[in-house]
Amino acid sequence: MVLVMKKPGTPRRSSLGLIVLWQLFEGPMHVYRVQKMIEAQGKDRVVNVRSRASLYQTIERLHRHGLVEWFATGRADRYPDRVVYEITDAGRAVARQWLREMLHTTEGEYPEFIAALSILFGLPPDDARAELELRTERLQDALAASEQELASAPPGLPRLFLLEEEYRKAMLEAEIGWLRGLIEDLREGRLTWSEEWLRELAATFLPADGDDQQHEEDE
Repeated sequence: MVLVMKKPGTPRRSSLGLIVLWQLFEGPMHVYRVQKMIEAQGKDRVVNVRSRASLYQTIERLHRHGLVEWFATGRADRYPDRVVYEITDAGRAVARQWLREMLHTTEGEYPEFIAALSILFGLPPDDARAELELRTERLQDALAASEQELASAPPGLPRLFLLEEEYRKAMLEAEIGWLRGLIEDLREGRLTWSEEWLRELAATFLPADGDDQQHEEDE
């Protein structure tokens, strides 16, 4: 067994890192086994494990920080040597710390969609509406998949293990409802813009170049 000194400080938390550590709570595993366990538990709908390279990178990072360590090297027929990892005491503590933080933290999340909404006026209103309609269609497909996932859960499976799917379904329903209202406002012209109108707003609400220079000199 290789002993690894934990580096000072706690590494930055990550969703994939948390899920990997939680798999190792069950016992030592090699990367392929971790991936298969994540998929078997439906956690591949929570974190992206399509590329095993991302798993290797995550485990290497956890290893550098002393959260996991090498347990053994195993060999199977027709396969190269596989490093088996186990979680350390530090890893168990950090996993629970990350879990607590992720449950209560609301800041620091910057989804792409919110960034795009903030400059929706970068497209003509009809183009923006068409893209939002396409998003709504895709979200409806995702909602149908989520409903199917819940409906096909094994009989007797406790709700505790379906909470992420319940949350996904609720968020999808809420976003689809909001998008439909926004799309209707765009269609009916209750929400619209033009280049001229945007220039007038910029002149009214945004600082002029001279204001920026004066502010910099004052600082």
